[in-house]
Order: sequence, then C-alpha cells, then structure tokens
Amino acid sequence: MKKNVSILLLSLLLVVLVSSPQPVRAQDPVTEAIKAGVKKVIVALDLQVQRLQNETIWLQNAQKVLENKLSELRLTEIARWTEQQRLLYSDYFEELRKVKAALAHYQRVRDIIQTQAALVAEYRRAFGLFRQDPHFSPPELAYLQQVYNGLLRASEENLDQVLLLVRAYATQMPDAARLELLDQAADRLEQNYSDLRAFNARTVQLSLLRAKERNNVQAIRHLYGLD
Repeated sequence: MKKNVSILLLSLLLVVLVSSPQPVRAQDPVTEAIKAGVKKVIVALDLQVQRLQNETIWLQNAQKVLENKLSELRLTEIARWTEQQRLLYSDYFEELRKVKAALAHYQRVRDIIQTQAALVAEYRRAFGLFRQDPHFSPPELAYLQQVYNGLLRASEENLDQVLLLVRAYATQMPDAARLELLDQAADRLEQNYSDLRAFNARTVQLSLLRAKERNNVQAIRHLYGLD
C-alpha cells in the first residue's frame, strides 16, 4: 500500500510540473514571497537532516562500544567455566548474553546506518542541483521540498524505530522478534531511499525535456553530471 502511494506521489509530481506554466523570471512581490517561504522550509528541513545525522552518529558510536565489549568479555575463556562459576558470575553472563545478542544484529544495524547516510546525502545533492536549475520556478521548488519533507519524515520514523531497538537491548525481547523489527525498519528505509532516487531521476528528466525546448540541453546535462 505504501509503495503504491509513493508511486502515485511521484506520478503526481510530473503531472503538476508539466502542466504548470513555465517559470517567469520577473521579480514581482508574489514571486519574492514564495522564494522567502521556500527558504524557510529549507532551513526547517536542514534542522531535520541534522537530527538524522546526529542519530546516525549515535548508532555508529554504539557499534564501537559493542565491538569493544566483546573483546573484554573473552568468550573463549568464559566457555570453560564450570556450572558453579556460571552461577557465581550470573550477572556477568547476563551481560554477555545481551552483548552477543546485540552483535548478532550488528550487520543489519550497520546496513541501516549506511542507507540512512546515503539517503540524506542524496537529498542534499539533488535539491542543491534543482535549486540551480533555471527550469524550475519557486512554486515548483516549494513542491519538490514538500515531497522531500515527506520522505525525510518517513525515514526519520524508521530510524527512530532502530534507535529504540538498539537502546532497548537491556529488555528481554526475544532475539528473533528484535531482528524481525530491525528487518522491517531496514526494508522501509530502503523503500524510502528507492523512492527518493526515483523522484530525483524523474525530476531530472523533466528538466531535460524543458531544456530541449529551450535548446540548452548540454548545459543541463553538465549541471547534473550527465556529460
């Protein structure tokens, strides 16, 4: 269902942008007001992106802690302990159980972090180029920003789910259940990233169509690195 909504959203972009009038470059008060509104939205989204990046850094630091903890626990030596020692050091073994469970999900969490970082980088790169593109008017840039806002919010929710799972390793949630939730969050984030890239690709194609009408295709191809 979410995937269908994403596809519909991307299709609506082309309909709205193609049917909208070509940008007028006159500096009238209405256009200036729209530009000011776009700038405010950009600032708000930059703050949102900063939060995503901060949470990503937190996860990366958590990974380092887990790796260091594993080396401290000396798993081989612990495995030789007798049952009496096992009872004596039950708290220590409980800590070991939690760390081993965390490390079992380490790779999945790392993949999620990399996807989130790629999504934010793709947003910054693409929207920075669209703002330089003379084929998009201020109202169209505002629409692009609205779509980005929705995609970033969705990815933020998925990252929050991952953070919750990582921070809750002290709970007795079954490992299989935790991994399933991580997989679900990762799949949703992958879909967010895929939707973002598809959205950017279609927007670039729209610009190339307009460039063809104005005989400046080469300049636009150079802008987007398509030479």
